[in-house]
Amino acid sequence: MSDIAPFDPERIVTTLARHGVEYVLVGALAARLQGFPRLTADADIAPATNDENLERLASALVEMDARVFTEGVPEGLAFDCSSRTLANAAMWNLVTDAGRLDIVFKPAGTEGFDELAASAIHFDVFGVRIVVASLEDIIRSKEASDRPQDRQDVAVLREIMQRKRPGR
Repeated sequence: MSDIAPFDPERIVTTLARHGVEYVLVGALAARLQGFPRLTADADIAPATNDENLERLASALVEMDARVFTEGVPEGLAFDCSSRTLANAAMWNLVTDAGRLDIVFKPAGTEGFDELAASAIHFDVFGVRIVVASLEDIIRSKEASDRPQDRQDVAVLREIMQRKRPGR
């Protein structure tokens, strides 16, 4: 890839589904599905960490020509996109031919896939059923990260939750 491909969440979601990857969508894209107004230019996922799922994830990433994203080389650096390599890091910031994709095995403030999946909600998007972190879990993770953007996001997310409460 010579340039960063435009963000194509449909391609990311359908490729992961075609490979049978188990994951919870987290971050701003997950929040956006629940009414969060900020746009995002990447997808963040918390995948299941069993060997079979990491194999499926590696296959999906190979199909999307995944590379490691760095500020100095935004089109990405080639890497051994195998399940063994994926398991050796807590987080991967990737660029693919479908745009940016971040893999976070334990998003801040969480224990990862199993915990997030237990309280997740489901959406049908692009003809695929996806598992999406609850607003409560997204807020918890953003509070634990405590970056300036996250603090702003938390205020908006709390307002969205208030409006969704019965009787409002």
